[in-house]
Amino acid sequence: MLDPFATLGLEPAFDLDLAEAERRHRDLSRALHPDRHSQSTPADRRAALGKAIEVNEAWRTLKDPIRRGEALLRRLGVEVEEGREPKPDPAFLMHVMEQREALAQAGRERNEARLEALVGEMRAEQARAIAALSLELGRAAANGGASVHAAALLSRLGELRYCQRFLDEATMLRDELF
Repeated sequence: MLDPFATLGLEPAFDLDLAEAERRHRDLSRALHPDRHSQSTPADRRAALGKAIEVNEAWRTLKDPIRRGEALLRRLGVEVEEGREPKPDPAFLMHVMEQREALAQAGRERNEARLEALVGEMRAEQARAIAALSLELGRAAANGGASVHAAALLSRLGELRYCQRFLDEATMLRDELF
């Protein structure tokens, strides 16, 4: 797996300047565009295309806080196993379960105001999860690795995933009902 930070020439950090990352993506995409390499050898065109694909994937990774967190965890030596969800704190899981029940109830009642309130609450929870993950990643980087912080890092990443999943479900419900 390629390092998206290195691909875009950015310092690895969770609190990334997304505008700068997007600018780097655009600049590299322009430089690697097939029209700029039409007179190149077939091997050079393939190499430019391969690099353009890497640049696009790096941008997709870095603009998503979950994927950006996973990339930083990999850099710190913590692998997030494919198909295995990092488990957040049990109290957080109970809170999300209650929120999902409330979301389902709002859907059954076609209560748009309640649905929007739940989305607002989960966006606040998502912001808190992002801040907590950022803090844990900073601690791990400052201590030279993530071995001591691996459980906390994975728990925070799990929280962020649960928040995103809730928001995705709420969006689908909103689209269906309203």
